[in-house]
Amino acid sequence: MTMQWRSDAGLAGRVVVVTGAAGGIGRAVCAALDEAGARVFAVDVDDTAVASVLSELSGSGHAGGAFDLRDVSSHDEIFRQAGELGEVAALTHLAAVLLRRDSVDDVTVEDWDLQQEVNLKGTFFLNRAAYHVFVRQGTPGAIVNFTSQGWWTGGFGGSVAYAATKGGIVSMTRGFARSFAPAGVRVNAVAPGGVNTPMMWSGMTEESMAGFVSMIPLGRLAEPDELSGAVVFLASDAARYITGAVVNVSGGQLMY
Repeated sequence: MTMQWRSDAGLAGRVVVVTGAAGGIGRAVCAALDEAGARVFAVDVDDTAVASVLSELSGSGHAGGAFDLRDVSSHDEIFRQAGELGEVAALTHLAAVLLRRDSVDDVTVEDWDLQQEVNLKGTFFLNRAAYHVFVRQGTPGAIVNFTSQGWWTGGFGGSVAYAATKGGIVSMTRGFARSFAPAGVRVNAVAPGGVNTPMMWSGMTEESMAGFVSMIPLGRLAEPDELSGAVVFLASDAARYITGAVVNVSGGQLMY
């Protein structure tokens, strides 16, 4: 069958779950999916934040809820509620915690555990839950995870623990891509570079940020909506022969 390009790329009227929906990039992804005609099921840890995201969407048929992804027992409930909106086409998983410290010596056991729980454990079990939803529906599905260019660089100073979780997400994405492919489920990841969000600015001074930006060939941080195109593409039928890929969106800072 020849692919006929459409701006919605098969997402119109179908449900996409977005975790981390109230974050800077998450909001942009929700807006882009709304524009593509998808029904967004927005997930974040705070009810008020979720309601704010939903109020910004112009289309209809959206919903969402507050969930702590560390609670693996909540993952099936996310997809049960999302399924009430219609057929689930994709999971776009952006939720993450970054605890940036001055040095590796400042990283506590609590820092390590929280980032591992949210970023790694949450990703593993949510991806698995999504896979079983697609199998029960009898439909191909797409999973788009979020890593970071830290998966490649290893991170700096006190962000090494965070980078370790993001490296794990790349490994999981590739492993799941192989494991889920027989059922027609695609699993890919997006690796952002510097993005103008509160998370990016956390623990950064103007001076340290200027040094970071100086390493970016395009000479600036990305705006959140400059990440949304890669996410919508990977979630859509336009990327139906892509799986196990890590799409680097870093303004040229990371090249491989």
